[in-house]
Amino acid sequence: MKYDFLVETYETERVKVVSVWSEFRDEDLRVRPREVDARGRSVHEQMVHQCVSENLWFINMLGIDVGAPPLPATETRLEFMKRYAEDSGKRLASLRAKEEAWWESETRFFDVLRSCAWVVVRRIAHTAHHRGQQMAMLRMLGRDLHSNYGPTADTGGLMQNHAPTIYGCPSLNALFDGEAAGGKKTLLPGAVGKAVTERPDKE
Repeated sequence: MKYDFLVETYETERVKVVSVWSEFRDEDLRVRPREVDARGRSVHEQMVHQCVSENLWFINMLGIDVGAPPLPATETRLEFMKRYAEDSGKRLASLRAKEEAWWESETRFFDVLRSCAWVVVRRIAHTAHHRGQQMAMLRMLGRDLHSNYGPTADTGGLMQNHAPTIYGCPSLNALFDGEAAGGKKTLLPGAVGKAVTERPDKE
């Protein structure tokens, strides 16, 4: 099916969301980019937005309802991770079952008509946008970062210097097993003296 690449992309994106959430600590949920400015969502609000927004997009624009409340009964970091992993897994299964005609059919995207394939692309972009904000917040908190798309400063620096891609866990099951073991993840080597940006300070 020619839209399999979108199903595969959504499959990896849902793992990336949960992986980034696992990099936070429980005490981080109230943190904002700037403490006194409510315009910047807290970590908690980012998790709420991801769950609620994706649920509404899939129900209202794509006709996919997982039949579950979008938010966990207890709004802790781990419970958000479990809720999103379960619900997005059901959405993934539904997307896998769709025929090409569904992907090419028109649906309402706010006030315009777009194909279902177009809406899924925009949903993936929307999710990546917010995940990028959260990864910036992890840096503000001074945390290490495993790979999300490729190398990071903590996996070895820049791609052109052959830094490796190192994911925190090989799968969602392994990630949750790691959480049960106190947050265990793949060890990070750091940049070991290599540049981590294309424009390093030359002072």
